[in-house]
Amino acid sequence: MSPRPLLLGLALLAGCSERPSFDPARVNAAPIGKGLPRGFLLGTSTSSHQIEGGNENDWAAWERTSFPDGTPHIKDRSMSGPASDSWNRFDEDVKSMKQLGSNAYRFGVEWSRLEPTPGAWNEEAAERYRQWAHTLRVQGIEPMVTLHHFTLPNWVAESGGWENPATLDAFERFSGKVAELLGADVDWWCTINEPNVQAVFGYMDGVWPPGKTDTAAAAQVMANLLEAHARATRQLRTLDTVDADGDGKATLISIAHHVRYFQPASGSVTDVTVAGLTDAFFNESIPEALRTGRISLFVPGTVSLQRDIPGLKGSIDYLGINYYTRDHIRQDASPSFSHKYVPAGYDTNDLGWELYPEGLYLQLERYANLGVPLVVTENGMDDRTGERRPYYLRSHLYAVEQAVAKGVDVRGYFHWSLIDNFEWAEGYEPRFGLFRVDRANMELTRQATPAVETFREAARNLGLTPTP
Repeated sequence: MSPRPLLLGLALLAGCSERPSFDPARVNAAPIGKGLPRGFLLGTSTSSHQIEGGNENDWAAWERTSFPDGTPHIKDRSMSGPASDSWNRFDEDVKSMKQLGSNAYRFGVEWSRLEPTPGAWNEEAAERYRQWAHTLRVQGIEPMVTLHHFTLPNWVAESGGWENPATLDAFERFSGKVAELLGADVDWWCTINEPNVQAVFGYMDGVWPPGKTDTAAAAQVMANLLEAHARATRQLRTLDTVDADGDGKATLISIAHHVRYFQPASGSVTDVTVAGLTDAFFNESIPEALRTGRISLFVPGTVSLQRDIPGLKGSIDYLGINYYTRDHIRQDASPSFSHKYVPAGYDTNDLGWELYPEGLYLQLERYANLGVPLVVTENGMDDRTGERRPYYLRSHLYAVEQAVAKGVDVRGYFHWSLIDNFEWAEGYEPRFGLFRVDRANMELTRQATPAVETFREAARNLGLTPTP
């Protein structure tokens, strides 16, 4: 075995002792937003299936079925259904963005809505998405568009999904269509959201569609998703010309890479090595592949994959970072050799994820050497009362400011999420929204949570102007 996993694990072990002070009194006293650079994107993030409502795709099919033992695929037995009805309430959501003072918004284009059958484009949906992007631009809100956020049209899923090479051709065609549709108003693009999460949850752990438990398939899917990104980039690069006003246009492209801080449970060689192996597979392999053009994945005794991906090297203009939590790692007898847990007594959100803003700082510092700017494309917490989110938001923005102060080139922060949404396998019980969606009736009204004022404070300190 290469010594690299042990070295990664040792770096993770050392990282926690080298972080700056995140004392709550210091965090609360900081003028949040003051340390962010000029032109910084301060926004919120969503995905199409989780907020739009009315989508028919592989996730909608998954929601209606159960595991072989009869356990429902969705923990609270809900189905996405109308979701947050943003398909019909976009103008209301823009008002919420203006109330925050945000100057950016990340949203997704739902492939199944735009291309419900192969090669047949829904022109009404296309026009709606075009209007969304243009409305944001007119309102002074920078749109960032995600092309793939976990869902597939049924016709793609039924033909093998991301295991089928033909899906790469179909996704490239879809990417070209969206580029043509939205390119006049969109500069920031996110091609693939969290390829590592989709591969692990859908193909290794089997808790997301298509429900497989095949580590080799997970590795192939992760590689295919990176190739899909490279192909989408080829389509988006055609936008590097002029915008609708005739000005010079730079298209900024990345993936959104999910990172977790993997803390070895002890200083033993086994725990440190297993944490390093976990980190290498989940955190390190994708940025390294984007840097070199070659993906390398390794799980002892299970999978070893090396693959050159045409067009991957040099395909990003920034790196999107999705960060939520830290996992403590110790060795066990599972196929991945690792057990992830949160020690008793540690502070967690309502999903049991540890609240560890220091991990965001450490990961931003870690990826500063990629040679491209960084953008926090997702960061948030499940807080069902809304009372703890203000400090979560403040402490993680503080982490970003600490990284900037260290010289890390961070260009944006997108909070997950603007509004409560359908949280995949967890259903509707989690609450991630700055604005709460009232599901007690079908009106789905938006209500500001206490963290809205924290966001507004950061916006004002950044020189933005929230509406009353």
